Amino acid sequence: MPAPDEVTRLLQEASGGNQDAMGRLIPLVYDQLRKLAAVRFERERADHTLQPTALVHEAYLRLVDQRRVRWQNRAHFIGVAAHLMRRILIDHARGRDAVKRGGGREHVMLEDDFDERPDLQAPAAPPAIDMVALDEALARLTALDAQQGRIVELRFFGGLTVDETAHVLGISPATVKRDWRLAKVWLHREMREARR
Repeated sequence: MPAPDEVTRLLQEASGGNQDAMGRLIPLVYDQLRKLAAVRFERERADHTLQPTALVHEAYLRLVDQRRVRWQNRAHFIGVAAHLMRRILIDHARGRDAVKRGGGREHVMLEDDFDERPDLQAPAAPPAIDMVALDEALARLTALDAQQGRIVELRFFGGLTVDETAHVLGISPATVKRDWRLAKVWLHREMREARR
């Protein structure tokens, strides 16, 4: 990743209407977008019909088309990219549902604590969740606690670590860990209730 100051400068130029700035920015952040997509797809089923490269390209096209965004800095850019990836994945899952009514929802993992807690062993067959149901529950969570909603979006859809999420949101890693745990419990409960 290039220096945050360079990314911020180009984002601010793009916000000021300099189209060339966005063209120079994307190659600088493309690797970061690929990393976000790769992390995201580590939790997907092996036969997922959307590939990481396609996700990055779609996010790239949507990022370039963001003309009304007043870019603040690199953290803001990554937050917008994570949100766009969420929207793309949800749109893909809903489209798949429309084709296969009743059984075509994408199932994904919400648990990623195994990366941060080496003392934990990932279960052999971890439980999957419905992507559309997650999105609906996440919308309800965000209405109740916007910070927890953003943490889930950045961590789950953006693939950011605790430290990266803390940097993007300007909060402490301890707060991210606490809110991430609370949000996962709340989301699991909401989704379990919705299935009843």
